[in-house]
Amino acid sequence: MRVLVVDDETSLADLLAKGLCRQDMAVDVAYRGDDADELLSVNDYDVVVLDRDLPGLHGDEVARRLAARGALTRILMLTAATTLADRVHGLELGADDYLAKPFEYPELVARVRALGRRSVPPVAPVLERDGIVVDSNRRIGTRDGRPLDLTSKELGVLEVLLRADGRIVSSEELLEKVWDMNVDPFTAAVRVTVSKLRKKLGQPDPIRTVPGCGYAL
Repeated sequence: MRVLVVDDETSLADLLAKGLCRQDMAVDVAYRGDDADELLSVNDYDVVVLDRDLPGLHGDEVARRLAARGALTRILMLTAATTLADRVHGLELGADDYLAKPFEYPELVARVRALGRRSVPPVAPVLERDGIVVDSNRRIGTRDGRPLDLTSKELGVLEVLLRADGRIVSSEELLEKVWDMNVDPFTAAVRVTVSKLRKKLGQPDPIRTVPGCGYAL
């Protein structure tokens, strides 16, 4: 899941990003509304955790522009504005959920995960192909019943390949869906991760490399 956290309280934004990263999410951060709008216009996020009172561009306008683009990104408004009128207005702007500050961290994680499930077409939480199984909810994988000791990136790559159902997935798509924007687009991260994943999956090698195109199961 790829998430954008937007809050001008830099310490809070960074803390949320670190916490969501520990939940195996790829997280980017913006501290201004105009920066958030730019990131949302060029990246496909599953969820944006959006403060309303932002410098540069108000959070309401960020939400309005995102909704106007018809993006599948789900909006969780995280704000100190707690009146009923505030909540109604936020939802009318296109927000999918509303969480008032102060909040409990476990509730925020649960709401982000719930919104993330709604940002893509419904798929079974357990993905399977040719004996390879990934339980997306429990974050575990097996092959022919054998547990796979996978890192979060390896599991993310395997999940994307399983969801593709045989379609070729480019390195760029894997970078976008499994890593955050801090990764160098020219890095060998995808190639190295796929290589390690292959070793853990064992023989016969289930991952097909299509030169110049990407990978497929």
